[in-house]
Amino acid sequence: MTPTPDRDGAWLAPAKLNLMLRVLGRRTDGYHRLQTVFQFLDDGDRLSLELRRDRGIERPLGAPGVPAEQDLVVRAARALQAHTGCNLGVNIRVEKRLPAGGGLGGGSSDAATTLHALNQLWGLDLSLDELARIGLALGADVPVFVAGQAAWAEGVGEELRPVTLPEPWYLVLIPDCQVATAVVFNDPGLTRDSIPIKMADFIAGDQRNDCLPVVLTRYPAVAAAYDWLAARATARLTGTGACLFAACAERATAETLLAAARSDLAGVLNPTLPGFVAKGCNRSPLMAG
Repeated sequence: MTPTPDRDGAWLAPAKLNLMLRVLGRRTDGYHRLQTVFQFLDDGDRLSLELRRDRGIERPLGAPGVPAEQDLVVRAARALQAHTGCNLGVNIRVEKRLPAGGGLGGGSSDAATTLHALNQLWGLDLSLDELARIGLALGADVPVFVAGQAAWAEGVGEELRPVTLPEPWYLVLIPDCQVATAVVFNDPGLTRDSIPIKMADFIAGDQRNDCLPVVLTRYPAVAAAYDWLAARATARLTGTGACLFAACAERATAETLLAAARSDLAGVLNPTLPGFVAKGCNRSPLMAG
């Protein structure tokens, strides 16, 4: 699989969904042991990269309110420079579509796409394993975006096993709030002793998210959107939220639900992007066939 830009030269940073999330325990370093299933969506942020002949790394356009030096795309580029000693630079423009604090992996996906794009633009020829190791230092979700395959994940989310799943249409709702992952994982009410399951259990329907009860209690907008969606479909939370999703057999069904949500949940959903409909993908849309 070769990562490729689109016809306009932009690189997609696709969203992901956690189709289930179990918290198995807490490690001595404070991180939690997890089981989860990742699947990609054919929608996300778009990155445009302009090669520089010096070592400068600039981000002229990015996530609102995020200083360039804290942006994962800048940190990914600097990490790649440090790992390889490359003397080239880049200007990175990020057209954000995925919300911060939404559970869709926007920042991690942006970082992984930056690593892939610069691996080509800078002529580095690093392997997927090398890119994933660099990415893991940036965030536990970065390696799955680097690998580009739907996956069963364990550890802190970095131990990946590719899986093949149905690829339905998904309705994604975006409540008008940002969920802080650290707040959810530090909540005393979070289940931290779930029994590990097997892939067969997941396929048979064991697809709960242990973070859901905490998020519903702490974030009223998520609770209101969840109640609305659960009355009409099988509602699920991705990651620690705030985004909710439901699988639909047909795109038209998802679009009808989205239209109803825009009307019924005004004041609950994000006013700029209340939600969207996207296709589930076992192979990252960033990767060419």
